[in-house]
Amino acid sequence: MHLQNDDHRFMNIMKTERDLQGEGGGGQNVFGNPTLSVSSTSVDIDRQEQFKGSNDFILVEDKQYPTSNSLKSWVMNKARNACTKKMLHRRIPILGWLPKYDSESAIGDLVAGITVGLTVIPQALAYSNIAGLPAHYGLYSSFLGCFIYIFFGSCKDVPMGPTAIASLLTYQAVNGRGPQHAILLCFLTGIVQILMGFFGLGFLIDFVSGPVSSGFTSAVALIIVTSQIKDVLGIQGSGTTFVSTWKSLLQDIHNTNPWDSVFGICCIAVLLIMRVVTNLKVGPSNGELTKFQKIVNKTIWLIGTSRNAILVIVCGFIGYSFCLNGEPPFKVIGHVPQGLPTVKPPPFSTNQNGTSESFWDMVSDLSSGIVVVPLIGLLEDISICKAFANGKAVDATQELLAIGISNVANSFVQAFPGSGSLSRSAVNNSSGVRTPLGGLYTGILVIAALLFFTPYFYYIPKSSLAAIIIAAVIFMVEVKVVKPMWRTKKSDLIPGLGTFIACLVLPLEYGILIGIGINLLFILYHAARPKITVEKLTSHEGVEYLMLTPDRCLIFPSVDYVRNLVTKHSIRQGIPVVIDCSHIYGADYTAATVIEVLTQDFAARDQPLLFYNLKPSVSSVFEGLSPKEFVVYYNREDIDELLRNKSYIKKQIFNI
Repeated sequence: MHLQNDDHRFMNIMKTERDLQGEGGGGQNVFGNPTLSVSSTSVDIDRQEQFKGSNDFILVEDKQYPTSNSLKSWVMNKARNACTKKMLHRRIPILGWLPKYDSESAIGDLVAGITVGLTVIPQALAYSNIAGLPAHYGLYSSFLGCFIYIFFGSCKDVPMGPTAIASLLTYQAVNGRGPQHAILLCFLTGIVQILMGFFGLGFLIDFVSGPVSSGFTSAVALIIVTSQIKDVLGIQGSGTTFVSTWKSLLQDIHNTNPWDSVFGICCIAVLLIMRVVTNLKVGPSNGELTKFQKIVNKTIWLIGTSRNAILVIVCGFIGYSFCLNGEPPFKVIGHVPQGLPTVKPPPFSTNQNGTSESFWDMVSDLSSGIVVVPLIGLLEDISICKAFANGKAVDATQELLAIGISNVANSFVQAFPGSGSLSRSAVNNSSGVRTPLGGLYTGILVIAALLFFTPYFYYIPKSSLAAIIIAAVIFMVEVKVVKPMWRTKKSDLIPGLGTFIACLVLPLEYGILIGIGINLLFILYHAARPKITVEKLTSHEGVEYLMLTPDRCLIFPSVDYVRNLVTKHSIRQGIPVVIDCSHIYGADYTAATVIEVLTQDFAARDQPLLFYNLKPSVSSVFEGLSPKEFVVYYNREDIDELLRNKSYIKKQIFNI
């Protein structure tokens, strides 16, 4: 495929004109246009410059078929590009920022890493509950991924680890089959993400629009809150959807434990108050702060940011005091194994309760979760990268590789799938993180918790962990987007609301597919119903004509609609019709057949039909069916000359 510039384009047009005349398209220049009166392809350059067309280039296709040599050269070229220094720095970002690392960055990363660590430890304990796994699996998922992301991550604000959405998706995919399936899901999630990164499939998340994403996130937040109600009330409950979970809760609501309820509600209230405290400032808002005021503000912010850790410590002491006197009146986490997890390959087969399952049986059990969890994990991660990109481009391929490698590595330390956490990334950013090295201190803090503090986790009330989750995810319900969406484009509420309802009633993977499907229907509808501007204009010589301007390509869903509109307005007005093709950048065979019928209809009515500024690539599609009375022009001043003459050739091109 190559491009011909203006020096060769004119000769191409002359050849096309001679071919048309040879086929019986008219054979003569009835308008006396200098462009069409040239009988030789030998054109003087100076004269050629006056014939300016609407396009600078014409795309000419060379029919070249792939050979073994061309394929080999393509592979070698890709291999050479992959081994360049630029590509190496792109795929291992630490090589770019580590040589510039300084003491100021080290202090920022240290503070941010410790702050995020204080946040992730209680969250990890809570998220494992969402995933339906013992508490220590959340901690297992929170340290190795942080280390891996330091080398491969492209965004300094992403804290790799368990998230609320990934935990819920894990719960729905595993469906109570135990930790072995969750660990295998983590491994397969990483493999799928690595393959997506290798083949450049990060663009798939572009099919998830803003309204669909908001509807999905809001529904997930309500499902997570619902899943934690059982621990706040101290009752039994299960279910994979919003509706089924509430049905289960209502069946056991009469067994509500007052201690758990009071404890959980009080914890939620304390967390919400401390969240507000984080934004309090001492001193003037615009003036210069004293050193004491800066220290006070930083202390208030640190206390508010570490509210989850503070709450867990306080509740742990309360639980310990009750356990000294016997069985506590509320439910506690219970035993959490001390020490680091055993490093071993993920389970590719399992034997539980005397039932053996092969690898393929386990994969079949996980079903669509193998695809949904990686995609939603990427969506979470990219959302964080875009939120803190500060105008920089986001490399979806690199993020896929980073979180994919992290998940594969995590599966060797008995973890369940994770991704970047939006809540922890906000803490990371506000703490002044400078590079991904902040994850080093977060991971070290989690390891310290596993080695030294797990015996004390026994006394933490379950209702306090449920309160941490509820107080965090309730703000994921994106009510604030409804008003601006209503103001900008009301129809966008339909896919958002459809996704929200579908995710509440059906499993999440079906819900988001329904949302994407609704979005695609809207896109197809708009493609099938282009907007057409209708103007009644007058030429320089006083001849009235109708100008119709479609705003997009002519493809099979829209051509009949366009034809009906053109026919309706042309019959109603009874004057010459001009179709402005400036916005038509593509067409297909169906469009060509409709144009052929349209030109025949106008010819039968003896009503002029002209095409203005038609792109050469589109014109070649229409020419494929050799339509009669097909007139194209590019200079508005030629309209009078065209309308005066009733004798058309198959195609006339003016001032190209």
